[in-house]
Amino acid sequence: MKMNAVATLNRADTGRPRKLSGAEKAAILFLCLGEEHGSELMKRLDEFDIHAITRAISGLGTIPQGQVEEVINEFLSSASSGSTVVGSMDMAEQMLRSFLPEGRVGEIMGEIQGPLMGRSIWEHFSALDPQVIAGYIKGEHDQTVAAILTKVKPDTAAKVLPLLGQDRMVEVTERMIAIDQVPRHAMAQIEETLSQEFLVSATRSTVTSSQQRMADLFNKLDATLFEELSHELDRRQPEAFGAIKAKMFTFEDLMRLDPGSLAKVMRTVDGQTLPLALRGAKKEVRDYFLAALPQRSRDMLIEEMNAMGPVRARDVQAAQAQLIDGALGLASEEAIRLPVDDEEDQLIE
Repeated sequence: MKMNAVATLNRADTGRPRKLSGAEKAAILFLCLGEEHGSELMKRLDEFDIHAITRAISGLGTIPQGQVEEVINEFLSSASSGSTVVGSMDMAEQMLRSFLPEGRVGEIMGEIQGPLMGRSIWEHFSALDPQVIAGYIKGEHDQTVAAILTKVKPDTAAKVLPLLGQDRMVEVTERMIAIDQVPRHAMAQIEETLSQEFLVSATRSTVTSSQQRMADLFNKLDATLFEELSHELDRRQPEAFGAIKAKMFTFEDLMRLDPGSLAKVMRTVDGQTLPLALRGAKKEVRDYFLAALPQRSRDMLIEEMNAMGPVRARDVQAAQAQLIDGALGLASEEAIRLPVDDEEDQLIE
């Protein structure tokens, strides 16, 4: 995440002005005209132009005075009172509300904001796990971190601060105390960056959650039925189905647990569930389970399996499903850690 907001917080933007599109130049004009005159002018535009200019205002960010003068010299007197023009979601929405019905404003802003509609960026950010937030902001300047933590919910900020380390926690807290009000253009830049990050994250998480739902569904299917279905899906949608299979947790995956974790999983079931599940398992799976048990428990389990005789396949699948559910339950309680693919298990700096 590269906000570079500290530069905006501490000094004027001296970077090279970016090239503006036609819609962005029009947005500057509307912002210089102000809400009343800008709204009157926008009433005369068609639907396409309203969308284009609203989107441009929402993402405009900070425009230096020199560039404002180049775009609209005739409004130089209005622009010279400040060094910048700032466009934001709030400004765009406020302007639309002056001449459009409430429902139409919601539709236009919803199309621009996407998944963030109805909730502010700070509500979304505050809802994240504190560990995630700390990792997300750790590369930022202390002043930017302080600005961010003044906007998140107090209980969230209280959990994030200790995760920054003692020295940095003191430095950031001191800056938070000293911040009277973050300049609007600086906060707009931070919010724009966070919004873009969340939009990308939301898209990825939607795909991931959909794949996980299908993986959970396939885990519950009859093994024979799933095998038949797999053949067709491998042929028709190899890439998508491959991603789903990678998220599935099967009975055989229990072999990837360490012996201590596997022993905990075995203790989640009672009665004949464990011997029944192993009675119909592959030899290498059965041997791995047995190796995780003390000698006495191992001998007793082998004796129970031998006394069973033939077993129904559906009974075996039901017993194995109970062990999978037990593993998933322990993982949700963080009592064990489920095995994951190497790509998913990489540490992200």
